[in-house]
Amino acid sequence: MQETNQTAAQPPAVPLLTRLKRLHVYFGHQRLAWGLAVLATLVGAATEPLIPALLKPLLDQGFTDGSLQLWMVPVTIIGVFLVRGVAQFAGQYALARIANEGMLRLRTALFERLMVAQMELFARQSASALSNTVVYEVQTGFTALVQALMGLSRDGFTLVALLGYLIYLNWQLTLIVAVMVPGVAWIMKTLSRRLYRITKTSQQATDDLAYVVEENVLAHRMVRLHGAREQQAERFGALSRQLRKLAIKSTIASAAMTPTTQLLAAGALSAVIVIALWQSRASGASDVTVGGFASFIAAMLMLIAPIRRLADVANPITRGVAALERGLLLISQTQPESSGTHCAQRAQGAIELRDVSVSFEGSEARALHGVSLSIRPGEVLALVGPSGAGKTTLVNVLPRFIAPNGGSALLDGVPLADWDLDCLRAQFALVSQDVVMFNASIAANVALGAAIDEARVQECLAAANLAEHVATLPQGMHTLVGHNATQLSGGQRQRLAIARALYKDAPILILDEATSALDTESERLVQDALQRLMRGRTTLVIAHRLSTIEHADRVVVMERGQIAEQGTHAELLALGGLYARLQARPAG
Repeated sequence: MQETNQTAAQPPAVPLLTRLKRLHVYFGHQRLAWGLAVLATLVGAATEPLIPALLKPLLDQGFTDGSLQLWMVPVTIIGVFLVRGVAQFAGQYALARIANEGMLRLRTALFERLMVAQMELFARQSASALSNTVVYEVQTGFTALVQALMGLSRDGFTLVALLGYLIYLNWQLTLIVAVMVPGVAWIMKTLSRRLYRITKTSQQATDDLAYVVEENVLAHRMVRLHGAREQQAERFGALSRQLRKLAIKSTIASAAMTPTTQLLAAGALSAVIVIALWQSRASGASDVTVGGFASFIAAMLMLIAPIRRLADVANPITRGVAALERGLLLISQTQPESSGTHCAQRAQGAIELRDVSVSFEGSEARALHGVSLSIRPGEVLALVGPSGAGKTTLVNVLPRFIAPNGGSALLDGVPLADWDLDCLRAQFALVSQDVVMFNASIAANVALGAAIDEARVQECLAAANLAEHVATLPQGMHTLVGHNATQLSGGQRQRLAIARALYKDAPILILDEATSALDTESERLVQDALQRLMRGRTTLVIAHRLSTIEHADRVVVMERGQIAEQGTHAELLALGGLYARLQARPAG
């Protein structure tokens, strides 16, 4: 079963360096930090050859002829490690600044793109996948990538410094090390490609698993009511096992790097030691000192650690780049909503639909088919019809949540596409059966998107028949409502949504089944609040309850994406058509 609707294209197979260049815009601004990181890395790498270099005078002058001053031993050793420690601290601090600045820039760009993205994005990708990309993938990607780059630069410079010292001691022997370079490069290239493919597959598997968790958290009541726990557990288990399989494959590819490169290094080291001993015996012991030989061997042994780490660095770099590319793809492949330039501080509220058609991808039937409708300023228009008739699609066209495939929609005679998008949506207020509240105070939820005027918030709460209940809360209107205000009853949440619409004071109001799930007492309070809200506004009401419809100026009956009939409540009942049949059905 396909667990998500995510259809984002996989990134093209391009070289790693090219993929890294794409990230420059996010973590390439910290020039001072990069300079400090490079300088600190160079200084730290330069101290590595000093450790084996100290062995030569220590053994030759300290133990053989006794000419070495004793006070120089602690001063030199402590000095080397002090410089090395300061350089490591400065390098890590600088790279931490670079990583966090990069994360901030990319996360900000991702969130800003989500705020203006075309609505198709939210139908194509699940909330868990988008959250995972913005929060987890960015964090994981930057952390892994910057740490790997820090290790790559540190070990790379260390390798160069040690090789330089070895060439200084004996350039003939050092040439043997070159045997390892093409072998290590081939191993890293081959295994890093496999790691990249596994990482991309693992990302999708992680999204699928997170989506199952998200669904079961949201639908926990239905899962338990229908006894679907075992079914959902098996679904979760299958995806978990797939993710485990991918993790093992990734571990195999990653773990194979170290022993393979170590084997190459061991072969080269063995050859160097044998040839060094042969040179020593052939040239005579007087030409080779104990300290010089020990210094050479120590430097050779110190090469193994950076070579091993350089072999391992392909894994975190590959994982980091793959994680960050998801964010880059989200930005590059997600187009912002188009916007016009027309703006009015307050629209009159005249709406006109001209032969509007809407069809959705993957569906043969049209949600709207050639709908033409004129709504006067201040008119209360009820939209009724069976489920799937196109009522919600029609009202979603007005704030441009849905773009028509054909025809045009106008507000005050101006096509919706010509309106500035923010200005257009400022003309609409929505009260829906699916109330959405933020985990903030009641006042912040009422004044959503605007500055909080406590006196005005209080007026709106009173008009929504909610002021008395809010007064009983511990902190009044400043009380936090929790996740989606679930601590409030259904009627209270509905009235809080009405208070929000009152505070916005938009000239056009959309009521989408605003009282469908309420008991009689809650509906009475909500209907009373809605009557205050509808005054002086162009109002579109989607409802099936007679009490909501009968006072509308006009009723439009829809069926299969078209207008079947329209008129007043009394006229349509007298007509005896679809509306009359709908009203004759038993409630519920």
